Amino acid sequence: MSVTTVNGAGDRASAARRTELAAFLRARRERISPEDVGFPAGTRRRTAGLRREELAQLAGVGVTWYTWLEQGRPINASVQVLEAIARTLKLDAIETAHLFRLADVPGAAGPAGCAECPLPPEVQRILDSMPYPASVITERFDLLAWNEIYATLFPRLVLAPPDERNTLLSCLTSPACCSPVPEKDVYSAALIAQLRNAYGKHVGDPAWTHFIRRLEALSPVFAETWAAHDVAQPASHVKRFRHPALGEITTRSTSFAVTAVPGTRMVVYTPGNAGSEHAIARLAAGEQRTARFPCWNTHSPERAVVSVAATSDALPRAGHFPQSSLSAAD
Repeated sequence: MSVTTVNGAGDRASAARRTELAAFLRARRERISPEDVGFPAGTRRRTAGLRREELAQLAGVGVTWYTWLEQGRPINASVQVLEAIARTLKLDAIETAHLFRLADVPGAAGPAGCAECPLPPEVQRILDSMPYPASVITERFDLLAWNEIYATLFPRLVLAPPDERNTLLSCLTSPACCSPVPEKDVYSAALIAQLRNAYGKHVGDPAWTHFIRRLEALSPVFAETWAAHDVAQPASHVKRFRHPALGEITTRSTSFAVTAVPGTRMVVYTPGNAGSEHAIARLAAGEQRTARFPCWNTHSPERAVVSVAATSDALPRAGHFPQSSLSAAD
């Protein structure tokens, strides 16, 4: 362990990473109760969780050094020390990897992204060939491509301007009465935890910082959940959709990396039961694609003059690939 010196100009990305690391450590330390590690609860604790000196004792590190780490000071930590801290904080595998990325352990950050790389045309052909809703998104949940079944379930999202086509933004800000996602809070919490995990590879990136600050300003739910520092990886899970004509559709989402553009993945929603399979088959056959919730025009005054049929024709073709969604210039 050693103390490093930041050059005169400063390294804003490293400073932001240290700040993120400090906040993550504090959030996780406060999550561990004294009873969890065999300490008496006591009666004069001002904050929840372990004290710094207690965590340092359990992890076998110096109190002063650990305090500096939580204060975001420019110090280096060995893999062995970080592993001891992770064990003491009872971090799972995803949280431990996140800790290592924030601590800037060599090899932990993962591959660099490629914001300007276009999706190969064959990706759209694959999407169009699928009988299920499918899309391609970035680590930041920018929507890059989709098929027609997906567009039927998310008409407001695909009709949005290219720099607004973001699934997390849509989930947080769309009106509940006509949201295609009935469990918005549960779904948004899962997305935010995935975003926090991905952010560990992009700390200090102006576009990411701008995006997060924007969501914090737009959504108190996002701000509160983001502050909890929960992290998760994309995983297969059950997701339910609402369709104005076909009712609830239960699916299981599965993600596949799109290696041609680092940081992107294809998400496919397969039906979870016979009723949902029948409903998706009807959508794939072109049925009920123009159906809208009764409040559609109420929340879309600019489209109030558009008939349902015209709305269907106006849906952007799924082959449109916006490449700079919600950027710092937004």
